[in-house]
Amino acid sequence: MKFILGTKENMAEYFQENGSVVPVTVLTVKPVTVTRVFEKESDGYAAVQVSFGKEKKKKLKEFRLKSSDTVNVKKDDNLDVSIFVPGDKVQVSSISKGKGFQGVVKRHGFHGGPRTHGQKHSEREPGSIGGGLRTHVPKGMRMAGRMGSDRITQKNLQVVFVDKENELMLIKGAIAGRRGTLVEIVNR
Repeated sequence: MKFILGTKENMAEYFQENGSVVPVTVLTVKPVTVTRVFEKESDGYAAVQVSFGKEKKKKLKEFRLKSSDTVNVKKDDNLDVSIFVPGDKVQVSSISKGKGFQGVVKRHGFHGGPRTHGQKHSEREPGSIGGGLRTHVPKGMRMAGRMGSDRITQKNLQVVFVDKENELMLIKGAIAGRRGTLVEIVNR
């Protein structure tokens, strides 16, 4: 199992050797330090904790290990972007962009009401929310509310390019989040 932390920079195009163009997300992947290794026998679960960033803004993240995972790291080891190679399939987790309180049209894709038949100011409203005899709103009813700022995990993304000198990694496709979002990259 290989894992590392990085930050999202931007989207770009990568030209492969055969001339095809691949949409990629550019990640800055600075070295991380292993701060603790959790053992199944003593701690109750197996995991590796790493630190990312400078002293005042240091972030700690744990990567849980399955019984089939083998990791040869110990405390104070440094991991950098060179552990990944182009062609690796990775799983990427990050926090999506927050959009605040949104209505049903933007949040759930409702069509709204027709402009005709006397509906002057109700084009983007949800419509009926209850049934005939019921006097309550059913659980799970899609309504307006907070949107975004969710943890998104995308699987089977491909590493396209790794640059150890500039601490860059290019991953095929879009990764959720704004610029500067902390990204977890795992290869099982």
